[in-house]
Amino acid sequence: MARHLVIVTGASRGLGFAMAAQLLSRPGHLVVGLSRHPSSVLEAQPCGEGSRLEQWPVDLVQAPAAAQRLSAWLGERDPQEFDGACLINNAALLAPPAPLDEGDPRDASEALRVGLEAPVLLCAAFLRATREWRAREAQGCKVLNISSGLGRRALTGSSTYCAVKAGLDHFTRAVALDEAQRPHGAKLVSLAPGVIDTDMQAQLRSASPEGFPDQPVFQNLKAGGQLSSPEDAAKRVLAWLERPDFGANPVADVRD
Repeated sequence: MARHLVIVTGASRGLGFAMAAQLLSRPGHLVVGLSRHPSSVLEAQPCGEGSRLEQWPVDLVQAPAAAQRLSAWLGERDPQEFDGACLINNAALLAPPAPLDEGDPRDASEALRVGLEAPVLLCAAFLRATREWRAREAQGCKVLNISSGLGRRALTGSSTYCAVKAGLDHFTRAVALDEAQRPHGAKLVSLAPGVIDTDMQAQLRSASPEGFPDQPVFQNLKAGGQLSSPEDAAKRVLAWLERPDFGANPVADVRD
């Protein structure tokens, strides 16, 4: 029987895929992946003893519906079933890089919904549903929000993404304060995972320099071999998740 529950958004590719695959390889894990399109490649990944995968086709642009589904599913679980329970909010959208007034408002809206509204609502559903779980007593209830250095340092042509990640950081700080007031409060961290070679990086490298003057910076990161692979980044992120002091600093960076 799986004794550790991990819910990962954006699990079909990039960092989310790598984290889900590595978690599945461990014994005793139930990994629930939320993605717009479930991954057949992830489905075929080897599983550790007693581990299994569930994939939900979920559009996080429709954040209330996704949170409602998570709430209902968690409500059907036995509170004694898991020793640990973790929500990893990883999914994000990057609007095409450009000054705010030159971008498509629909792109900005979807980026805000997926990157900030969905984590807020999913976190609320997760914390509410697990309040009486045994995992709380074992200090094994955690929320890991995948942030970015751009939540702490502004970048041209990226105002929406910067706002999403800065909001995620401060949201995590505030919820961590609430949970600290509870006898068995969950631990939360908003973690910047470093610079990773993902589709998002490719999008930045291919952006027009006219609307995105910092484009050469990202081309140089790739050319200079300074990007982590999703697999290496996932190892560092999951190692942070297992730290005994997880949650002591609710906003952190794997490079610290």
